[in-house]
Amino acid sequence: MADTHGQGPLLLLSGRANEPLAKEIASILAVQGDAATVRNFADGEIFVRIDRNARGRDVFIVQPTVAPADSMMELLLLIDAAKRASAARITAVIPYFGYGRQDRKDQPRVAIGAKLAANIIVTAGADRVLGLDFHQHQIQGFFDIPVDHLYAAPVLTRYFLDKGLDNLVVVAPDVGSAKMARGFAKRLGAAIAIIDKRRPAQNQSEVLTVVGDVQDRNCIIADDMIDTAGTMASAVHALKERGALKVYACATHALLSGQARDRLAAAPLEEMVVTNTIHIPDDRKFERLTVLSVAELLARAIEYIHSNDSVSQLFEIRGETD
Repeated sequence: MADTHGQGPLLLLSGRANEPLAKEIASILAVQGDAATVRNFADGEIFVRIDRNARGRDVFIVQPTVAPADSMMELLLLIDAAKRASAARITAVIPYFGYGRQDRKDQPRVAIGAKLAANIIVTAGADRVLGLDFHQHQIQGFFDIPVDHLYAAPVLTRYFLDKGLDNLVVVAPDVGSAKMARGFAKRLGAAIAIIDKRRPAQNQSEVLTVVGDVQDRNCIIADDMIDTAGTMASAVHALKERGALKVYACATHALLSGQARDRLAAAPLEEMVVTNTIHIPDDRKFERLTVLSVAELLARAIEYIHSNDSVSQLFEIRGETD
């Protein structure tokens, strides 16, 4: 891709956390995406080498920081390698920002992991960050560099619009997801409902009540991530018990930890729709799981950032600031 604004030609690098997504982005941008070698020494230590000239180039590094911590270390080493190779600008493209749930000190003697993760990315030498559906919007302020924060809502809502579902209700699985659900409802022309739940222990949820009318209606549960699927499975059962017709669910980040696959496969769920911000191994997939690609969204954002154009048209969701 030709340089148009003095940042040098675009160079796309990738760690190992989600190589299929990085290759898809490279294909859309018509650039080579295999410009880095990442491997482990015998003891597990990570080695990184950029295989093409990076001097004076506009470097984009695609790497979700999903567990284990090696994914974060790979990102940091790639940033450092690009910095030491005299890159003109380094953008960390983080489809899933790990440690985003640790965004505040809500208990005694706990770390604010999201701020620490942001600090080390900046310290490593990143000049800007391109992220997608942070767990909390204020995480953008944890970085002392520019952040372009995208939303997967256009990708997810387009899929459901194409289904032509009628009599639709978008359901927030908890109060914290109400803003996201409202944005979905605006795009889909749907009503909104909220599930009020109490979480007695970490990774456990107890559904109390459904606020809103779901009787004889099609429901879409919208969330930013699905981890152990306890909340999602409970929400599906609660909606069906209250007379919902068909229940769909969607989430941007499919962590699918622990018993998530079994819980979702056993739930009375029509379809679970997620994106490929996180690579999903075959053993975590199930029959009613649909994976949508965000490669086009990220590629367009990379293109706009490289040419110093506005990316606001990609992440503004009508109704979110109403």
